[in-house]
Amino acid sequence: MYDVIVVGARISGSATAMLLARAGYRVLLLDRAKFPGGKGAATNLVHPPGILRLKRWGLLDEVAATGCPPIHSYGLQSGPVQLMAKLPAVEGVAEAYSPERRKLDEILLEAAVKAGAELRERVALRELLTDAQGTVIGVRAETEDRTPVVEHARLVVGADGSNSTVARLVGAEKYDSHPVLNKSHWSYWADLPHDGKVRTYRHRHQHAFTWPTHDGLTIVGLALPVGDFKASADQERDATVISAFEEVDPEFAARLRETRRTDTWMTGAVPNFLRQCHGPGWALTGDAGYTRDPITAAGITDSLRGAELLVEAVAPALAGDRDLAPALADYARCRDALVSGHFQYTRDHATIADYNREELEFIRAMARSPHHGSGMVGMFATIVPPAEFYSPANIHALFDHIPPGSEPGWKIRMVRWLVRGAPRHLPPATRLADRLIAANLGSMGTFLLGSPVARAA
Repeated sequence: MYDVIVVGARISGSATAMLLARAGYRVLLLDRAKFPGGKGAATNLVHPPGILRLKRWGLLDEVAATGCPPIHSYGLQSGPVQLMAKLPAVEGVAEAYSPERRKLDEILLEAAVKAGAELRERVALRELLTDAQGTVIGVRAETEDRTPVVEHARLVVGADGSNSTVARLVGAEKYDSHPVLNKSHWSYWADLPHDGKVRTYRHRHQHAFTWPTHDGLTIVGLALPVGDFKASADQERDATVISAFEEVDPEFAARLRETRRTDTWMTGAVPNFLRQCHGPGWALTGDAGYTRDPITAAGITDSLRGAELLVEAVAPALAGDRDLAPALADYARCRDALVSGHFQYTRDHATIADYNREELEFIRAMARSPHHGSGMVGMFATIVPPAEFYSPANIHALFDHIPPGSEPGWKIRMVRWLVRGAPRHLPPATRLADRLIAANLGSMGTFLLGSPVARAA
């Protein structure tokens, strides 16, 4: 009898098993694969909240030793507007890393086994065992040679990806679901300079991106709306991606032409959904419980945070200090509270809509303000909640960084007068300003009017 059976032994599963085993619980970790497995189609980036967890768990030195440099700044460029800012710190951690995915998997899996979790590879889940009340009490699986495996546990955790078998077997329903919004392809490039920066570009419904990763390599990629994406040979993709960079960063495009791609192109496209993540005797974590578009490269970070959130919720129940059912319900509420804002922000970002004049003016103002610039990239990196960044006070403060005169469009000038020039910042004028922002500034206005402060007003 195990305390917990974890199905899926990659990022979220290994992290969950490791934390539970370190807390003294008996953990069985199952996976249908044999490790080290094949190369995962991942862009590798781990934002500071994920790096904080790796540091907290004593694994960051191992990750850094794999040959990935620290990344300290993120940037966005759209047309003539360029923003590059330092990442805000999370409990003293202000760096991201982009380790090779297979090596990160191995580090977490080895840590789980070292902590005492029992690993069984090449074991595929077939059924969940339940008692007379329908509570999950174990698993029925089989090995590669069809040998039956039957094990019991107080809790079964599905960490087996967006197509989770555990989720299917318990009938966990999806909600807030949205289809695939874009498709992307990326690969590794050699001999590009490493400067510790993530660069993203938005231009003509194209989202180009690049950052340093492991072994002296650089990730280079491009995301396109689903209707614009065309499957093609590697050489044709070279031309497509380099052409996208030529329009926004000719110097970088020239470097791509002078250097070499070292791997095949990988392709990614995922739907967006939240999934019921708990029930009697079971829970879901990682992509099994929540999947969002990879355009903000937050998958690994979300998996690490989710594993910690689940373990913090269920550990008191496993210790006998509370019932498991309310502990799992608390986990679900905390999970939704943690991810819902960034889920909405990512969906908006994933449409790859071009910025209008007013949006570009605000981004230009963010580039002039270290506070706002850091907040903007911190939001991309899942550090700053969108509701906090797009609060009325924070957005109104941007007007201090828009120069007076005729350069900004008339809409910006009118909103600035309502926010800054109306007598004593009259509440009706401020509310009108917020409505004008919402009408003309895309997601900025949507989030602003959706913030708790604005709703209260």
